[in-house]
Amino acid sequence: MSVKVKLLASLADRFGSSEVELRFADGMTVRDAWDGATHGAPLVLNTLSAVNYEYCALPTILKPGDEVAFFPPVTGG
Repeated sequence: MSVKVKLLASLADRFGSSEVELRFADGMTVRDAWDGATHGAPLVLNTLSAVNYEYCALPTILKPGDEVAFFPPVTGG
């Protein structure tokens, strides 16, 4: 089983990929997904995370087949 990780906007540019598929492990968290997708890079300040299109915190436990997205905060006017 796996977890799909999406790096959106400037994060995709920074890490050279917009999507990574990781092997699922029991107890895997959103933070673990970040570490796996970015090869342990420090978390970018103010990065938002979502699991299956719902905002979540880094300690959120994942399930097989989940889709995790990381993206910078959006501003506009």
